[in-house]
Amino acid sequence: MEHRTGHNDLYTRLNEYCEKMSTPPGELLYRLERETHLKTLAPQMMSGRLQGQFLRMLSSWIKPRRILEIGTFTGYATLCLAEGLGKDSELHTIEANPEMAYLIRKYLKESGRQDQIQLHLGDAHDIIPGLPGPFDLVFIDAGKRDYEAYFNLIIDRVAPGGCILADNVLWSGKVLTPDQDEDTASLHAFNALVRADERIENIILPLRDGLMLARKR
Repeated sequence: MEHRTGHNDLYTRLNEYCEKMSTPPGELLYRLERETHLKTLAPQMMSGRLQGQFLRMLSSWIKPRRILEIGTFTGYATLCLAEGLGKDSELHTIEANPEMAYLIRKYLKESGRQDQIQLHLGDAHDIIPGLPGPFDLVFIDAGKRDYEAYFNLIIDRVAPGGCILADNVLWSGKVLTPDQDEDTASLHAFNALVRADERIENIILPLRDGLMLARKR
């Protein structure tokens, strides 16, 4: 138990150091982070500062024509991904919980990108087939038991050279445990599915709770 506590403390301090030594989020993201902690029951669902900065930089490098985000929550990752949008680019984001809509729309408006970002409320399984493609960048951060289904829905609609990101793929390290609950088993199956798919190459980064980065060949 002492070793585990020490390991967790080291991880926390390293994470804090990485945040301190990385470009900080802007004032808008800072306010969104604060309001998410004040007004939601599970603020840990929000992309953290490190992951947000990674998403922002990746999107800026790729300069995607069209982005798909599955799982908006309060829109922190949405705003980070939007940093790579050009004048004629667009981002489609899907959120299952309509109670999040007021907060998402508030910050989309304040970002000045509300004309480029379209919020879809409802079941992603129903919404995705009706969205325009192809996608240059896809970020999956929704129900963990549905990751495989989301992957199967979007893989043929990702442009060659396009990227797929999936959050929480290490699930607090539970993917290493032999007795797995349904969420953990689903994530492990998703990781194995992606690894075996010859249409893509991938890497899992131990960033936050595990971030899968896959590139379509």
